[in-house]
Amino acid sequence: MIHSFAESLALSHAHEDSPWWAEVYSVAFPWFAGMVSVRNDGWAQRGGIDRVITLKSGRVVTVDEKVRSQSYGDILLERWSARERKAEGWIQKDLACDYIAYAFIPDRRCYLLPFLSLRAAWLRNGRDWIAKAERGEGGFRIVLARNEGYTTESVAVPIPEVMSAIHRAQIVEWGRA
Repeated sequence: MIHSFAESLALSHAHEDSPWWAEVYSVAFPWFAGMVSVRNDGWAQRGGIDRVITLKSGRVVTVDEKVRSQSYGDILLERWSARERKAEGWIQKDLACDYIAYAFIPDRRCYLLPFLSLRAAWLRNGRDWIAKAERGEGGFRIVLARNEGYTTESVAVPIPEVMSAIHRAQIVEWGRA
């Protein structure tokens, strides 16, 4: 099957205006005041910002939204956006977003993943996760999406492993030999 970037983008935009996003953010941030979708191409969109959330304090939180129409018990971490050219996927980029909002439509569940901690978890564990995926071990797998002229490669990492790795990335020890 060949994916169409335009069709995938249209599907993403179809979920962009879903009323459940406001519910997700108002539950996640009890001091939620409002949100704005970032649709136009530009520095914010290229920096991984799909949504800007404003809190009652005036603080702004930026979010990259990922939506999956099926649940597999994993988080897809995009390693290569175009594998043939080794174009980095979003997990390998220095994005400007605060969070990745990873929503599963059938479960009515969204994981708010702090991007800097998720990225640190990838840098510490990515090679091991890729090796496990290549061996088909423990729920890890490589997912290829064939598009018109390029292939996107993601590493499917079981949700408990992602959450544990984020937690470990938020603990820093120093002064040990």
